[in-house]
Amino acid sequence: MRTFSADRALRSAFAMNTPRISASSYSNTAPLVWSFLYGRGRGSVELILDNAPARSAELLSQGRVDAALVPVIASQFIDDVRVVPGVCVGAKESVRSVCIATNGQALEDVRSISLDVSSRTSVALTKIIFREFLGREPEWRDAPPDINAMLAASDAALLIGDPALAISQSVVRNTESPVRVFDIVELWREHTGLGFVFAMWMTRHEELSIDLAAARDEGLEHLDEIAANYAGEIGLTAEAMKTYLSENISFSVSKKMEEGLSLYLDLAKKHGLTTDRRPLMFI
Repeated sequence: MRTFSADRALRSAFAMNTPRISASSYSNTAPLVWSFLYGRGRGSVELILDNAPARSAELLSQGRVDAALVPVIASQFIDDVRVVPGVCVGAKESVRSVCIATNGQALEDVRSISLDVSSRTSVALTKIIFREFLGREPEWRDAPPDINAMLAASDAALLIGDPALAISQSVVRNTESPVRVFDIVELWREHTGLGFVFAMWMTRHEELSIDLAAARDEGLEHLDEIAANYAGEIGLTAEAMKTYLSENISFSVSKKMEEGLSLYLDLAKKHGLTTDRRPLMFI
């Protein structure tokens, strides 16, 4: 009979030979990891899920995972990082799940913003919008993603992921709500005419044995299941969730999104949000 210690040793040996990958547990990453949880990729990787995209970047920078779905600005901070081409979480026109909410003010009147720091890309994008396009510098305040507390402390709040999607849906349903919601990709597109990339798979290896594009394609074949799984948690119908995942979120990088990514990194450097403007390296 195999002992417990032998079982543990076998599991450890298996883990050593199994790629470790990390991603956030937001609904908009689900199509990229569905294969590893339920599909053909199940058992091929050790998948770590966390609410904050920034946590995945931290694990990658520490060498604790082989690949991670991380905010694109991490490409400017993590040494020797390489980007998996083509696969992303982004948006061509509107994203719905990254927004600036205000207590009724126009953005031009905002004097302070509470920032959900779960994603450095979205925080930097918010600062770029105010500095580059609105010519203003409000007071920035880091805060947990609690819309009521954020708007009690500041004129506006940056919300990311499913909390942002929930508040956007809530305001749409309640036309008398004093809260105004500004879709951050709509703001970006208004001033640049370009799409936006929020996160991409990255690695510090020169190559990967994991086919992340194939995993994405398999996940997109199961949007009905994914939408049904997340809909109740966020307060959307399954149909509305599927619309969000199929029409708002883009999981492939278009030409306009690629141009938007390049401009974003240029502006991040211009406004002191990154130290250098590193060219993207791809595997």
